[in-house]
Amino acid sequence: MSLVRVHNFSVSLDGFGTGEGQQLETPFGHAGSRLMQWAFETRTFREMGFHGESEGSFGVDEAFASQWKPAIGAEIMGRNKFGPQRGPWQDEEWKGWWGGNPPFHTPVVVLTHHPRPVLEMEGGTTFHFVDAGPEAALEQARALAGGLDVRIGGGVDTVRQFLAADLIDHMHIVLVPVLLGRGERLWDGLEGLEQRFEIEATPSPQGVQHLVFTRRSKDRP
Repeated sequence: MSLVRVHNFSVSLDGFGTGEGQQLETPFGHAGSRLMQWAFETRTFREMGFHGESEGSFGVDEAFASQWKPAIGAEIMGRNKFGPQRGPWQDEEWKGWWGGNPPFHTPVVVLTHHPRPVLEMEGGTTFHFVDAGPEAALEQARALAGGLDVRIGGGVDTVRQFLAADLIDHMHIVLVPVLLGRGERLWDGLEGLEQRFEIEATPSPQGVQHLVFTRRSKDRP
């Protein structure tokens, strides 16, 4: 069966995956760009549309960043990753933060209590808006993925729900040396999570730690 994966998910030292006060101009709230600064110089993020003075690095950060795309057939994301609106859709013209050609190039299942029609974008990205829990959403994503893996793209609450449901097989967390103090915490309610995974840590010259969680065999203690 296809794997369920998380990639390039940044968390502060105090466990926050996003800051407080998300708005159109600040997708990560008061955290600004601090959680993702490590990625902006990588070649992968340059190709996704992040601008800089170089074509992008090929170092350890790029080695991890580049793993987000291969063998992915669909993504699942929460409503708050898709956009800053809450409640019933006031404006269905909103098509995400990424412009006319989002970087996913696969079907994307957006979890929301307010479904809307499928949104087709350039480059093969289609957004499917569904009101479903983790298991049902994963079933739908797998049907769309054509036998390939499914990526859980965020935000924090979405990743936490899939971890709580024990549905994630591989997870790349980037521990960023900042203290946010407020926002959405990833690890709340997940005590003992480390017992389900083999965990490897790789330091980066940027000062972050790349943590790779690989599900232990369920046959092992």
